[in-house]
This record gives sequence, structure tokens and C-alpha cells, in this order.
Amino acid sequence: MGQSLKLQVSYRSILALSLPISFSLLIPFFNFTTNNFFISHLGEKEMGIAGITGVYFLIMAIIGNGFNSALQAIVSRKAGEEQPEAIGTIVMQGMRLLLLFSLAGILITLWVGPFIFSKVLHDSEVQTQAVSFLKIRIWGLPFLYLFQLGNAFLVGTTNARFLFIGSLFEAGSNILLDYGLIFGHWGLPQLGFNGAAWASVIAECIGMFVVLLLIRIKQLHRQFYLFRSFQFDAKRTLQLLNASAPLIAQYLISIVSWFVFYVFIEHHGQRALAISNVMRNIFSLTGIFTWAFASTTNTMVSNIIGQGRTDDVLFLINKIVRMSTGAACMLFILFNLFPYEILSFFQLSSDFIAEAIPVLRMVTVGMLFMSFAVVWLNAVTGTGNTSVNLRIEFVTILAYLIYIWLVLEYFRLSILWAWASEIVYWNLIFILSYLYLKSGKWKGKTFEA
Repeated sequence: MGQSLKLQVSYRSILALSLPISFSLLIPFFNFTTNNFFISHLGEKEMGIAGITGVYFLIMAIIGNGFNSALQAIVSRKAGEEQPEAIGTIVMQGMRLLLLFSLAGILITLWVGPFIFSKVLHDSEVQTQAVSFLKIRIWGLPFLYLFQLGNAFLVGTTNARFLFIGSLFEAGSNILLDYGLIFGHWGLPQLGFNGAAWASVIAECIGMFVVLLLIRIKQLHRQFYLFRSFQFDAKRTLQLLNASAPLIAQYLISIVSWFVFYVFIEHHGQRALAISNVMRNIFSLTGIFTWAFASTTNTMVSNIIGQGRTDDVLFLINKIVRMSTGAACMLFILFNLFPYEILSFFQLSSDFIAEAIPVLRMVTVGMLFMSFAVVWLNAVTGTGNTSVNLRIEFVTILAYLIYIWLVLEYFRLSILWAWASEIVYWNLIFILSYLYLKSGKWKGKTFEA
């Protein structure tokens, strides 16, 4: 087999996984931020629409994310048990399922999407532009799912150091195509807002092919028995569905609630919607490091359980929490010392920035709670009991929806207090995840069908 797939509980091992994941997330963040920078030149209305369409597409994308989080945990468990052939079978069955999921997402968006937007959005012009954008954007879904699959395989097999290559190609091509297609440079057609949709679809296709090519160049397909058979394997498929279904439901509940949040924000006007889209950019930056540590937690917890070292799990979690919260504290200080300079990047008016600064400060408080809560939540995923993730999410989202409805619809408070919902959400996530892991009920749980 060569190098052992078993991970050690050390800061060095944590950094060896989390740093490549951070870099792989940092590249698409610059892509996402640059995309919004280009769109901001089109106007506040387009910035607001970008927020609505972005959250809708996240609902579709999160299905693949939830599925691949479960697949990553299973692959990590098999890596800890040093079963490379099982990893190959699991990944190929995952590819089959993701292609079916992407087909369903495309059909839902084309047939049901226009009806949904007609019912939830008040502004008919926003509605028309959002639907037009998504009818293009959704065609990138199968490429995105397979790109996520490749990344989950690399992390689960302790090859996270290769992650940034695919992300670099995907993000780099997206930025160049955004500039060309939105504004009509380099002989490309000037497509305006829809140019961003075409750019993303093409870039996701490029990212997928680069990751698959990388796997073959590095001979990982030989080491882990990939691409040898596409034959249906009922046992592995059921194993994947059992593990991923609660996570997909958990992520969908979470993102749908965020979509509801943006719908309520839209009822407060285009300015509120545009500010919230900028805040989503800020949250994405903090999430680069936080979600890298979360993904590391999922992988390392599952791997060391596969080694039979369950007594080391809480010790590992506490190490990762210290690193994640430390990174978030540094960003908290940065954003609160230089809020005007950071918000000025989006080339929006001075009164817009003045209105957004208090919201930014609230968002930075929420990100501190997120930095440790998301680590504990992903540790639950790594234990294999993904149904607990779903129960935690259900309770938390119920409280979250009640809060944002009271703040935005009933009391009609400002969006400053709407963004305080992140504090409510991540506090509950932490409490419930912590109580479950401290109980020890997860010990002995497997991913088997």
C-alpha cells in the first residue's frame, strides 16, 4: 500500500489537512467576491438579485455537499481501516448517484423554479431576472457535484494537498469569464448579469475535468481501484444513501431557511437585500477557515474511530476548536478595525457603507460562535450517526425561523437584528452537538448499510 492512511492526533496532522482545505476554499472565495465585484458595477438591484439566486443555487448545490460530506466520512473510515478497494467502490457508486441528483435538480429548476419565485418575490423585475439567471446557472450542477466528489475523495484519502489545483483552475477561469461575459471584453458577447451564470457553468466544467485528470496523473485511481467498474452495487449504494440522507436533509433545511431569510429581507427593500448579499461575502471569507477545520474534524474523527481510538475523539475536537476559534478571533479584530475599508471594496455609495457597518459588526460576532460550533457539529458527522445531525439541525432551524419571522415580519426590526440570528443558530448547534458527543452514545456506530 505504501504510506499509511492512518492519521495521528496532533496539531501537525490537523494543519496538514486544514491548510490545503483552506487554500482550496480561499481560491473560490476570491472567485465569489470578484464575481460580486463585477456585478456591483451593474447596480444595487443586481447585487440584491445575486443574493437571492445565490441562495437558491446553494439549495441545489448543498445536496451534493451533504452527500459528499457523508462520502468523505465513509472514505475516511475505510482509510483508517486501510481498505483501499472499498474506497474505490464507494466513490464509483457515489458518482452514479450524484449524476441522478443533478438531473433532478435541473428539472426542478426549469419546471418549478419560476413558480416558486413568482410566489415569494414582490418585485416582478427582480423575479424575471432571477429566473432567467437560474435557467442558465443550473446547468453547472452535474459538474459541481463531481467536482465536490473529487475533493471529498482527496480529503478522505489524506491527499488534501492536491485540492488547491482544481480550485485554482475553476476559480481562475470563472474570474476571467466573468470579466469577459458580463462586460463583453476580449471579443466575447456582453451578457450583463447572465454572463456571470455562463461563466460559472463553464468554470465548474473545467474544475471537474482538472480534478479527475489530477487523480489519474497521480495514479490515485490505481491505488484506490477507481474507474474499474460502474456496475451497480446495492450494498454500497444503500450505505451511501443511509449515511447521506440525514446530512442532505440537514443541509437542505439549513439553506432553505437561509432562502426564507433572504425572502424576508427582500420585503424590506433593495438596499437591505444588497447589504445582506455583501454580508454573505463576509461570512464566506470567515467560513474559509472555519469550514476547513470543520472538514478536517469530519475526516480525522472518522479516521481515528476506524483505527479503534474512540477515547481520543474529544481530545482531538478540543485541539481543532482552539485552532478554529483562534483564526476567527484574528478575523474578528481585522473586520472591526477596518470595516469601512473592507466594505469599500464593493464600490458602493458612502451611505450604503455607513448603513452596512453596524450589520458587519453583528456578523463578526456570529462568526465567533460559528468557529467552534461547526467543529462540534462535524465531529458528530465523523462518528457516523448522521441522523443525529438532522435532529440537531431540525431543532435549531425551528428556533432560527421563529426568530427571523418575529424580527423581520412581525416586529419589522432592522436587518441588524435579523443578522443576530447567526448567534442564536450557532449557539444552539454547539449546545446540542456538545451534549451528544459528551454522552458517548456515538461509540460503536458504523456506516454499514
